Amino acid sequence: MVGRLADGTMPALAETLIRANNCAHPVRLIGRSHTVDRLTGEIVDTFRSIDEPMGRLYKPCGNRRESACPACSRIYARDTFELISTGLHGGKGVPAAVNANPLLFVTLTAPSFGPVHGVREGKQPCHPRMRLAMCPHGRRMACWAQHDAGDPRVGAPLCRDCYDTESAIVWQWHAPELWRRFTIALRRQLAVGLGVRDRDLNDHARLEYAKVAEFQARGLVHFHALVRLDGPDGPGSPAPLAAAAVEAAVRKAVDVVHCTVTPLDDADFERTLRFGAQTDVRVVRNGFAIGDEITTEQVAAYLAKYSTKSADVDPRRPIPHLVWLSDACRGLATRALAGCRFGCDERAGERHPHLCGNCAQSPYALLGRWAAMLGFRGHFSTKSRHYSVTLGALRRARRRFQGLAVDARHHAERLDTRELEARLMADDADTTLVIGSWTYDGSGWPRAGDKALADAAASRAREYAKWRADQRTNHPARQPKGRS
Repeated sequence: MVGRLADGTMPALAETLIRANNCAHPVRLIGRSHTVDRLTGEIVDTFRSIDEPMGRLYKPCGNRRESACPACSRIYARDTFELISTGLHGGKGVPAAVNANPLLFVTLTAPSFGPVHGVREGKQPCHPRMRLAMCPHGRRMACWAQHDAGDPRVGAPLCRDCYDTESAIVWQWHAPELWRRFTIALRRQLAVGLGVRDRDLNDHARLEYAKVAEFQARGLVHFHALVRLDGPDGPGSPAPLAAAAVEAAVRKAVDVVHCTVTPLDDADFERTLRFGAQTDVRVVRNGFAIGDEITTEQVAAYLAKYSTKSADVDPRRPIPHLVWLSDACRGLATRALAGCRFGCDERAGERHPHLCGNCAQSPYALLGRWAAMLGFRGHFSTKSRHYSVTLGALRRARRRFQGLAVDARHHAERLDTRELEARLMADDADTTLVIGSWTYDGSGWPRAGDKALADAAASRAREYAKWRADQRTNHPARQPKGRS
């Protein structure tokens, strides 16, 4: 930092930090781009990296994980919040009438594969058992400690040898398939409730959802989903079933859904996978009536919070039982490819591995590549096609707004906010085309002090955003009025 002040480059760094949104690991690019009018072929504008304050174009990394980049993950969480809340209340091209349809908040858990340390309510001991309670491996199956959320032992098995590690990893590997089958089973149950055939369900109702996967302390994922039922004409059309009927359909679908998977090798056995017994289904909204236990804003904030959460497998701050699960993923992948005379087990960890025909057919051939995700190969967040807007549409709207703001400042005019949302979310193609030629110059800030300033600025921005949110919440005009 002193070097920046001494050579006079601190103002350039400050401006670059603003343009890079205080990203912790920006991508440095060298090159130029031309903005061309699609109709006339005229070059409207030319952008060159050499004209930037630091002679490079610094692009935000866009990482969604808060542990990797707090600044970019905050933008990702805000986009996820808008995506979810749009499906709750409408807007951005989604009809406002969606708030008249049944809405449920569903949590699907992973089954138990053995006792683990946990945080108990009311400062209760972890596993208060008799001192003589021993497992077959000679380990004491009792823990009288009162763990808090930051304890690294939370989620760790009481006995690693008793814990069914192989089944846990296999369940995690096939969890996306379980979710897919759950959505199919739910549609079938809704068809039964309506008294129609499965293939005719779309003629009577449409099932829409938004789902996120949350890593628990034990290393397995839980699925949190918003389930909405629309009419046959999609968002905005009245639903043919009440929330209670949809809740019953969800519970029946969870009970019947299962997945039979092949064994790892000849020494393994066939498994039938299901969701855990702790299924939670809450009615968020039954038409215009809002549930008493949970509100739509709480649900949107809850799901957006988990959009930036990772598996916590960080080599810099290793959690022993998560590292153990990560190593077990690699070991199971080696078992699945063992005996291959073409050396597929050595190439399985490559970015684009070339496997032989037999190994390519193995469902566990690429398990080692997902060891950092503890075997979970699905996307953390998915949604149905017509639940709400897409992240791409939100990012395109943000770029359009930035362009409109630049034009307004350039012409010294006030930004016209009339029908601004419709202009930003329009699907019509842009009238200009950007043609660029860029070269990768590296990642990260050139000096350690630059990153420290970026992290500090991002932290202050988060604190300011939280302060503004608290001010809006505690504003007298927003407080509920007392009854006379």
